[in-house]
Amino acid sequence: MQLTVAIYLAHLNPVTKAHVEIIENLKKANEVRVFPVIFINKGKEINSRSFPFNFELRKKMLQSIFGESISVLSNYAFSAPFIKYMPPLLSPFSWNIKKQILDGVSDDYFTYTGDKVEGFVLKLYGLKPRIGTRKTISASFVKEKMFDAALGNDSDWENYVPIEVVKIIHENWDIVKKYSSVEDLTYRLLGMKFPKHGFW
Repeated sequence: MQLTVAIYLAHLNPVTKAHVEIIENLKKANEVRVFPVIFINKGKEINSRSFPFNFELRKKMLQSIFGESISVLSNYAFSAPFIKYMPPLLSPFSWNIKKQILDGVSDDYFTYTGDKVEGFVLKLYGLKPRIGTRKTISASFVKEKMFDAALGNDSDWENYVPIEVVKIIHENWDIVKKYSSVEDLTYRLLGMKFPKHGFW
């Protein structure tokens, strides 16, 4: 019997225990496809304080926990200038994202989000959202704790991240240090974060 496809669209920057809990629950009765969001400018992925880890590292984090039991795909990709995706629904570029996400997916699917605003937008696009309970500990919260540690302050960030992911982050600690003391240049629109660099 073919399983329903559960599409999980998320930043996953970094992958936390909350993300793992969501994916484990989705896996119980569905084929899970995870789409870490990617922002591209002139053929290169944009990384910043809000998005420190690139797609390949986030994929490595997920596979260190789930192996091949889930698919980690790069289709959830926005290309600069990001303003061209606005306003949603009216911009033809915003509909391209839907096509990218549903590439190779039959009609038996749903998208998962813990964000009510994002769920509303996904519904407008006909992406069949199921809105879960938003986790109290967000990736942004964990990320700030990581940056605190990189600045030499006491931090318990490792308590919120799977041990496999802790190892990967430590192996790439130079990235955390790089973004720990820079300004967060991000726009938040309709439940979605966009880098300011490449937005216009």
